[in-house]
Amino acid sequence: MAELTALRNIGKEMDRKLKSVDITTAEALKEVGSKEAFFKLKLRYPEVCLVHLYTLEGAVSDIEYNQLPADVKQDLKMFSDHLK
Repeated sequence: MAELTALRNIGKEMDRKLKSVDITTAEALKEVGSKEAFFKLKLRYPEVCLVHLYTLEGAVSDIEYNQLPADVKQDLKMFSDHLK
């Protein structure tokens, strides 16, 4: 089982937040996916924003969050907007 911080884009603060919503390993985050993880975070931490979702998707996809393709960013933005 790999630590969350072994994933790209996941630092100590995101590690702490993910563990607080019972996502405790890199494998668990990949299994849950970025959207479900973001939804869980949003329920517990209403201040999380779209950049957090990009960060999670980058971690799951093994890509820097600012290098996500435009269509992926658009899909994630629509998902995030829907939660507001």
